[in-house]
Amino acid sequence: MIDYYETKQHPITKKMVFDAYKKVRENKGNAGIDGQSLEDFAENPAGNLYRIWNRMSSGSYYPSVVKQVLIPKKSAGTRALGIPSVSDRIAQQVVKSYLEPKVDDSFHPDSYGYRPHKSAHQALAKATANCGYYGWVVDLDIRGFFDNIDHELMMLAVKQYTQEKWVLIYIERWLKAGVFRDGIIEKRQKGTPQGGVISPLLSNIFLHFVFDKWMEKHHPNMPFERYCDDAIIHCKTEKQAQFIKAVVAKRMKACKLALNEEKTHIVYCKNMTHTENRKEVSFDFLGYTFRPLRRPTKNGWKLTYFPCMSTSSKNDVRQKLRKIVWRGYSGTIQELAKVLNPKIRGWYRYYCEYSHWTTRGLWYWLNQKMVKWIMKTKKMGKSRAHKWLLRVYESNPRLFEHWYYVRPY
Repeated sequence: MIDYYETKQHPITKKMVFDAYKKVRENKGNAGIDGQSLEDFAENPAGNLYRIWNRMSSGSYYPSVVKQVLIPKKSAGTRALGIPSVSDRIAQQVVKSYLEPKVDDSFHPDSYGYRPHKSAHQALAKATANCGYYGWVVDLDIRGFFDNIDHELMMLAVKQYTQEKWVLIYIERWLKAGVFRDGIIEKRQKGTPQGGVISPLLSNIFLHFVFDKWMEKHHPNMPFERYCDDAIIHCKTEKQAQFIKAVVAKRMKACKLALNEEKTHIVYCKNMTHTENRKEVSFDFLGYTFRPLRRPTKNGWKLTYFPCMSTSSKNDVRQKLRKIVWRGYSGTIQELAKVLNPKIRGWYRYYCEYSHWTTRGLWYWLNQKMVKWIMKTKKMGKSRAHKWLLRVYESNPRLFEHWYYVRPY
């Protein structure tokens, strides 16, 4: 009989490892440095899980080198993403499942990133409400946050929540695990790989002490919203905004981080019937652009500060659509719909929470892209291809999810 609650030196049970495996399997993901995928791991789950439990419970578990890949940002440049092995993801999930319930209740209510029962839409709703009351916003950008977290300060923050030896040992080992990049293994002296299972929780613990708790203690009159390392602060005056930007920069420097001065902005967003002549009147937050917008109300047209899908998000979606709806795609239009519809539903649910009409241009562009694809695959001119697509729409107007919002004519 298998004892799922058996432990050795450290109080890690087989059930903890098995539950972690189920969560990792649900989240899917690519193979790490060892090339082992989740499908490969599932060929011998009992043996592989026993090996993880045996090593973790005896203290002999050491993480593999993290494979690093570069992914394009919505803005210019790339972001380094660390991909741990399947075994390391399961081990990290064991620690996360143990630690997260102990720390989450202490987090600030306006910290929304990667937390149970918290979402980006909640952060956007709070930001919208605050922008209607406060006239100024400081849009913060921390330079290379995940790459620059100080390990010593990180461990001090974790120790505020637990003294469990096995938790501290394994978190420290993950922080120091090497990174495989360009055929070279590099030792990491600071930072945590963005992409690890435990990384979002560690970042929230770190910024809870570095930013949230500090703001709550020293500047409680300035509300904020934070989603992982993306944060905005609301102020009543420009002078107050300039002040908080300066003191936050000092606070970050004291915690061995730095604000990106090029991307940290002070924005005027007072909800009035007219705007003053300001250089900055809009900012991006969580894929949305907050900007002044004239909208009809019961009392006539009024200027509101309203979030809508940002230009960078639209460009990112277009880039992803181009990789699918390209002229060389050889499937049928029904097969194309099966590929596109889940993605369209996801984008619509996220980016159209406040206003779907601001995304009409994106769906119109997709229809035009489909016409070009028909021209190539059906050997038709533009007019004939457009008429062919209209006939498809008339016979099945719900074939594509976006046709409910923007018809192909």
